[in-house]
Amino acid sequence: MKRLVDVVIAAVSLAVLSPVFAVIALAVTLDSPGPIFYRQVRVGLHGRLFKIHKFRSMRAGALGLNITVGADPRITRVGRILRKTKLDELPQLIDVLEGTMSLVGPRPEVPKYVALWPDDLRPVILSVRPGITDPETLERRNEAEEYGDTADPEAYYVSVLLPRKAQAYADYVRTRTLRGDFAILWHTARRVVAG
Repeated sequence: MKRLVDVVIAAVSLAVLSPVFAVIALAVTLDSPGPIFYRQVRVGLHGRLFKIHKFRSMRAGALGLNITVGADPRITRVGRILRKTKLDELPQLIDVLEGTMSLVGPRPEVPKYVALWPDDLRPVILSVRPGITDPETLERRNEAEEYGDTADPEAYYVSVLLPRKAQAYADYVRTRTLRGDFAILWHTARRVVAG
């Protein structure tokens, strides 16, 4: 039932939001040279690797950490707006249709960070498809601001945020219901609309 709901909502959303996709694609193209979409390898269901879709919010070819902190110079002008409103995540509806993601589920991580999840939580988290949104995402919407003036943002992410996220993801998997997923989707949509 969850997969059927994912496919129906993703297909309808892509059709309805196609004008929004077109406007964002044009804005990304005019703002800086490079592809419209950003693709990055993430870990999905049962540990399978897939390439996630996002609207590109950084300069093409920009190198650096897998996390973004504050006023990251790699982020473009349009990219800042897309990230603040979470509109850069919209293309993940494509991943939902393809079956590599779900509308609601633990956020997909890069292999480097999945390897650092606690051993007892990793199989639990990877037993479901990763999602576009989840309770942890709603709780911690502006993660980049949490780093503050931390001297080593990645060390802070690995030692503080990553374990917290892994526990929250596992808690979601163990208690998830279809009704709960609808509530998460509703709250996510409200926040995106509210900006």
